[in-house]
Amino acid sequence: MVYPTSFHPRLVIIIFLMLLPLNFSAIEANNDGGFSVNVIRKNSPHVLPLRLSGSAKANSPQSPINAYLGHYLMELSIGTPPFRIYGIADTGSDLTWTQCVPCNNCYKQRNPMFDPQKSSSYRNISCDSKLCHKLDTGVCSPQKRCNYTYAYASSAMTQGVLAQETITLTSTTGKPVPLKGIVFGCGHNDTGGFNDREMGIIGLGGGPVSLISQIGASFGGKMFSQCLVPFHTDVSVSSKMSFGKGSKVSGKGVVSTPLVAKQDKTPYFVTLLGISVGNNYLHFNGSSQSVAKGNMFIDSGTPPTILPTQLYVRVVAQVRSQVALTPITDDEDLGSELCYRTTNNLGGPVLTAHFEGADVKLSPIQTFISPKDGVFCLGFTNTSSDGGIYGNFAQSNYLIGFDLERQVVSFKPTDCTKHKLSPA
Repeated sequence: MVYPTSFHPRLVIIIFLMLLPLNFSAIEANNDGGFSVNVIRKNSPHVLPLRLSGSAKANSPQSPINAYLGHYLMELSIGTPPFRIYGIADTGSDLTWTQCVPCNNCYKQRNPMFDPQKSSSYRNISCDSKLCHKLDTGVCSPQKRCNYTYAYASSAMTQGVLAQETITLTSTTGKPVPLKGIVFGCGHNDTGGFNDREMGIIGLGGGPVSLISQIGASFGGKMFSQCLVPFHTDVSVSSKMSFGKGSKVSGKGVVSTPLVAKQDKTPYFVTLLGISVGNNYLHFNGSSQSVAKGNMFIDSGTPPTILPTQLYVRVVAQVRSQVALTPITDDEDLGSELCYRTTNNLGGPVLTAHFEGADVKLSPIQTFISPKDGVFCLGFTNTSSDGGIYGNFAQSNYLIGFDLERQVVSFKPTDCTKHKLSPA
């Protein structure tokens, strides 16, 4: 996940995992209001990380999403005439931005940069406007424009001008659907670990300037769902993501946990009470004391599940004790990760994430990931922080619904390789 340092805990995560190219196909509309996207893996050697996104009525907007080097890239058009961009779809940040000319101190990108002077619908936001202050870092320039600086924990940063533009998506019938007045960042000074296919970031968090918040009313409400296929699924099988009313998760087997409101509105905070490894329950704090509300957030952009060190150590010890194989200790590439040499994934144990009001069972296909041939590693890591992140490895084979209207997250066990979108 790419989260701004001004908004989120400064977790610096070094992952040994290799990266997986992905591809998203066109979106399909559904009857209930909302739209859905397919999330398709491209052919790749071996890999681990992941990112994602996608949701309107019949003949409603869509946004193809491609993934490259582990990031989900969301395709949309900006400006008049429409100019196509590909940005990292990020549920962990709010600001949508793209590189704009002039861009003298920017990372290299393959495609041309957006030129605001060539768009008839581009409007700079005045520093006197309330829109300028929706972003904490909005400041006034000598020209009375709203300048911004948006920094991320990965050391990436974008600086530029906050503006309004027309963003165009494409309906399932192929008709362009323009969304006017969308607040975005026109980046003129962008640095960090971006690759040359990434033209910016599409902010899909819960804050006021995120794309979800800005377009929610148009699609029947601020809600979306996802169904991610496991990592070693055939590349021809797609994952699914939906936005709007049609994304509601319901039916047999659904469990729900409250979203926890905090001062930081961007992350999707939930409360994890503990984790069971097999039948052994491990309390989040290591005791029977109550846990802090909102001690984890669910992030489709972070591959492993990240736990406070004290809980991580106990989980690893329990998994190690319940797996008959001998852990790998002689491979420098794997570092201190808990890994085993095996041709096929492990047969157990089953882990259960005990969220407030929702027990989510995780099989080895969701908890053990293969970074290279003949090796499977526990897809968890640790942090010195008191809180953690529920990563996307653990989210696979669950239909997960984020209902920002009701402030709940719902989980439904689902074979995401067979999950079908609602018919148009």
